[in-house]
Amino acid sequence: MSNNNKEKINEQRRQLMKFSMLALGGIALNNMVGSTSALAADDEILIGYWPIVGGLPLYVGIEKGMFKQAGVNVRAVKFASPQQVVEAMITGRIHGCANGTATGALGLGAITSPGLFKIICSNPSNEKMVLDEFLVPTNSTAKTISDLKGKRIASGPGIQNVTMTKIILEKNGFSDTKVIELPVGQHAPALAAGQIDGVYTLEPTGTVARMKGMGRVLETGVISKYVLGNAEAPWFGGAAALTSSFITADKAKAQHVVEAYAEAVKFIQQAPDEARQYVAGYTGIEKALVKEVPLPGFVMYDQLTGDNLQWFQKFYDVFTERKIFSKSLDVATLIYQA
Repeated sequence: MSNNNKEKINEQRRQLMKFSMLALGGIALNNMVGSTSALAADDEILIGYWPIVGGLPLYVGIEKGMFKQAGVNVRAVKFASPQQVVEAMITGRIHGCANGTATGALGLGAITSPGLFKIICSNPSNEKMVLDEFLVPTNSTAKTISDLKGKRIASGPGIQNVTMTKIILEKNGFSDTKVIELPVGQHAPALAAGQIDGVYTLEPTGTVARMKGMGRVLETGVISKYVLGNAEAPWFGGAAALTSSFITADKAKAQHVVEAYAEAVKFIQQAPDEARQYVAGYTGIEKALVKEVPLPGFVMYDQLTGDNLQWFQKFYDVFTERKIFSKSLDVATLIYQA
């Protein structure tokens, strides 16, 4: 093997390890596996997801048979964090990811492995299209996030959740922005048990906490308000994407996946109450509570233009400014083209 080839392989290994360390705080790479086997049958298309409401188009597309109608065999593969989803894309274990996969983690993946994916859909949220929120225990006297100074604050796992939490705390006057990383499923129980005093989290956690008396919502749309500087701005914090290798290998099949995904998005927009039922079974929320779950928006790739593109880019620029991204990323180059 030539020295040039050895150097190239070593550099790829260094970049992958850098991504792993950044995203997972040093968890060994061989521990970054999904809870479901990502071995596909010959005709299966594996789409990774993190069990939050944001992944709804994938859930709907599978349960309503939209992918099958489009002639593609899609299987959902559950992972414990967005970083695990992206790592599985990097290593070729899955063909893409569902909405709800953190765009910050995807950005790190794009830097680690240039040309890794193309975004087919994103899920904007704000104070009205609720996805992100700050929760406190039910008996907390806090009225604002600033009232939690000196308290134990938690977030979901991974670089995006931690970074966003720290920025929110800074904007609310915190000098100490230490954050406890917890799996999303532990947020409500940790509040109820008095283990934490506040948590930045994503739906359906707020609904679960509220309906079961484990916590209450202190504020919604916190990323739009404190990170983007406009409570009504769309925060493109999650996205669905297909790997470029899958698209290149079978452009027609990839297009069928995209078209079925668009049908699922259309169904959610036209029948949100009916669509909510599919949150159960894929997330930690029980079927009896799904009617209470708020939904984020969903924007297909051909709508990621104009103001949408500018707000998405502004979010990525935050990661560059914080030096979490080693270089700036142009969102427009990451978007799928039919």
